[in-house]
Amino acid sequence: MKKIIVITDLDGTLLDERTYSFEEAAPSLDLLKKKEIPLVFCSSKTQAEIEMWRDRLKNRHPFIVENGGGIFVPEDYFPFPVNGETRDGYYIISLGILYDKVRNQFIRLRHDLGTQVRGFGDMPVDEVAELTGLPLGESMLAKRRNYGEPFIFAGSPDERFLKAIEASGLHWTQGRFYHIMGDHDKGKAVRILRDIFDRFWGPAVTFGLGDSLNDLPLLLAVDHPVMIRHENGNYDERITIPGLYKTQKTGPSGWNEAVQRLLAGETG
Repeated sequence: MKKIIVITDLDGTLLDERTYSFEEAAPSLDLLKKKEIPLVFCSSKTQAEIEMWRDRLKNRHPFIVENGGGIFVPEDYFPFPVNGETRDGYYIISLGILYDKVRNQFIRLRHDLGTQVRGFGDMPVDEVAELTGLPLGESMLAKRRNYGEPFIFAGSPDERFLKAIEASGLHWTQGRFYHIMGDHDKGKAVRILRDIFDRFWGPAVTFGLGDSLNDLPLLLAVDHPVMIRHENGNYDERITIPGLYKTQKTGPSGWNEAVQRLLAGETG
C-alpha cells in the first residue's frame, strides 16, 4: 500500500478562523500520529508562526510558509541531503522574492496609483492583533515576513491595484487577507516537497485541505483535494476542480470530517 501524506492550510481549515482552536480536529490529528502519516503545514503564515504551531501540535514534519514562498525540511528528516540553504536546522528551499523587494514594490504601486491600501509593514503590532484576532506576541510573529506582504484595502478591492501588481511582474492571492508576492504559490512548493517524499518512499498518495483562493494551487497539486466550508456556511466559489470534496462541517470540524473519510477510503 502506498504511503499517505496530508498537506493542510491552517487558518480557517485546521484552525478555527476566529478562535484558532484545533480541538475539534483532535480525533483525526491523533489518528494521523497513530498511523505515522506526515502532516505538512502549508500556510500563508510565517516561519516563526508555523514553528509555534508545530510545537503546539508536536509536529516535526516539513512545512511550507507564506503561500509557498519557502519550504522548510528538518535536516534530520530524510536519510539524504536536500538541495537548499542550510540554516537553523533546516534545508530551506526559497521560491519567493525576498520581503524587502516585495514591500518596496507595494509602496511604489500604492504611491503611483493613489490606492488606499495598507500592508502589515504599515501596521503597529497592536493593529495587526486587532485585525487578526491574534495575541500581541503572535502578531509580532505574523509581521516577521520573508517572502510577501499581506494587505487590506480601505474600502472595496481596487482592481487597478491588483492588475498593476501583475503588470509589475509580481503576483497576488487572497486568503483571509490579500497578499503581494513573487512568482510562487502553494502548488509549486507542494510539488517540490512531494518529489522529495517520493525519493524517500516512492510515489505517495496526497491529501490536500484548504478553504480559500490561495489554497487552489495546493488543491490542484494533490490526489485528493478537500475544500473546507467557511463558518458562514459558504465555500469559496472560485475553487472548482474535478474530484473536489466539500465538507459539510466548518473549520476544524470539517477538517476532522474530511480526514476521517479520506483515511477510511485509503486504508479501509
